[in-house]
Amino acid sequence: MLDLNQSLHSQDMAYLQIVADLWGVHLEAEDIRAALQQIVTTLQEPGRLAAMVASLPDEGRAALDDLLRNNGRLPWSLFTRRHGELREMGPGRRDRERPHLNPVSATEILWYRALVSRAFLDAPEGPQEYACLPVEFKALLPVPQNPPGTKLGRAAKAGERAVIIQVSDHILDHACTLLAGLRLGFPEEKLAQLSTAWQPAGVLSAYPLTAASLAGLLGAAGLLDASAVPIPEATRHFLELPRGKALAHLVRGWSHSTGYNELRLIPDLVFEGEWQNDPLRTRYAILDFLAAVPADTWWNLKAFISDIHKKHPDFQRPAGDYDSWYIRSQATGKYLRGFEHWEDVDGALIRFMILGPLHWLGIVDLAAPAPDATPQAFRLSAWAEALLNGAPPEIPDKEDESFLISSDARIRVPRRVPRAARYQLARFSDWERENAEAYLYRLTPASLERARGQGLRVLHLLTLLRRYALTVPPSLEKALTRWQENGTEAHLEHLLVLRLRSPDMLQMLRTSRAARFLEEPLGPTAVVVKAGAWEKVLAILAEMGYLGEGPQEME
Repeated sequence: MLDLNQSLHSQDMAYLQIVADLWGVHLEAEDIRAALQQIVTTLQEPGRLAAMVASLPDEGRAALDDLLRNNGRLPWSLFTRRHGELREMGPGRRDRERPHLNPVSATEILWYRALVSRAFLDAPEGPQEYACLPVEFKALLPVPQNPPGTKLGRAAKAGERAVIIQVSDHILDHACTLLAGLRLGFPEEKLAQLSTAWQPAGVLSAYPLTAASLAGLLGAAGLLDASAVPIPEATRHFLELPRGKALAHLVRGWSHSTGYNELRLIPDLVFEGEWQNDPLRTRYAILDFLAAVPADTWWNLKAFISDIHKKHPDFQRPAGDYDSWYIRSQATGKYLRGFEHWEDVDGALIRFMILGPLHWLGIVDLAAPAPDATPQAFRLSAWAEALLNGAPPEIPDKEDESFLISSDARIRVPRRVPRAARYQLARFSDWERENAEAYLYRLTPASLERARGQGLRVLHLLTLLRRYALTVPPSLEKALTRWQENGTEAHLEHLLVLRLRSPDMLQMLRTSRAARFLEEPLGPTAVVVKAGAWEKVLAILAEMGYLGEGPQEME
């Protein structure tokens, strides 16, 4: 912070004369040093500051109160956006235009009364330019209360919240699915396929939970290593936690993470360059905004974002820098630089946070004006207070359902089967699909071989099935035991079969130069033709006086 002497020491004599005139000080000193000392001393006389503040017009008083509520300083870019510009003027132009008598903004009102100065001060992000209230004035003026009606946004109207989308703990089930997929080494396309079923039916979301977003949350919760592979002990512990504690574990990891960067997860934006943002600071700022939303009240999302734009636009850019981040619109390809694109970037981030992570993690309910419409309202959920304080919410923790196994080696896993059991089953199985009630897997030789490659044995699988299945078909137990001993005992193949009119034709063909293109006979008039050789075989038959049809001609 700056004292009054520091605020004024770089100003010229004409500026000091303006300050003296506006404060009613008869400036007697002839040199600038003596004039500065006289002004600094006189402006601190009892009663002078109170008289000056009382004489301020409404917009000047509002700007002064804004500084007082922010400990006497605000980033210069933010202060001038809120309270107007300060025109840059040299002594000659200032003498002609007399801006102290004709100010264009509240900033100019305070500037020519020495109630605000500008200076570079240290900040966590490095030196930044601030609007500063001299410390002598700050010490004498009380901090004003927030005026009524300063809440961010407004309550949602009935039509904006016709369809309610309550929070759920389904993210825990999706986490189990994804952890298994990552443990099995699924490629990105396969992981993306897993997440296509995670969007509830009848709900239109601009930001559905994706495999990439959830993987980031799992990493923030300490469940994945640097290569995005599940850490065995941490994963086992997480999957065995009661559901309320597991959800709280995810929220704690997310809320304290410096690596989970919501801005870069917004699908409508493209990011370029080496610039850095601070996701943790930004997340805390948005959570602070949410804390002011009345409990049990549906709140309009657009109005909430609009008020943050007006009152706290620099929430993720403390230096007020809107030019050094290289961000393009996915739709248009245009760069979104400058404060005029606040809605496209900063506003989009708030929207993404509320419709995305805060809803996925059970902190805010959403509401839409109609089915399959984009949500326009939100409220803090019944779980929000507990989750934001690091505690488990009160949700049903029972996971007591069983595997349902059919004799064709397909396994139906209801959603309330213990997550740890489904994770282990997935490592032995091929994923087929999921629906609203259950997950569907199938045991195959390929899936069993993959499990064996990870050190898992059929004995482990049989123990798992016997513990968590209602019944295990005896034929499946026998098949699994035989596979452990003998491997795969049946194969399906695609073959090209040549059928002839008589055994004599087959015998003639097998003694001709076509023999090298033939496999073993399938009977007296049929033989398998080697891949890619059918045209050669038909040509040789034609030379022998027999016309035949190829597979393309028979389709």
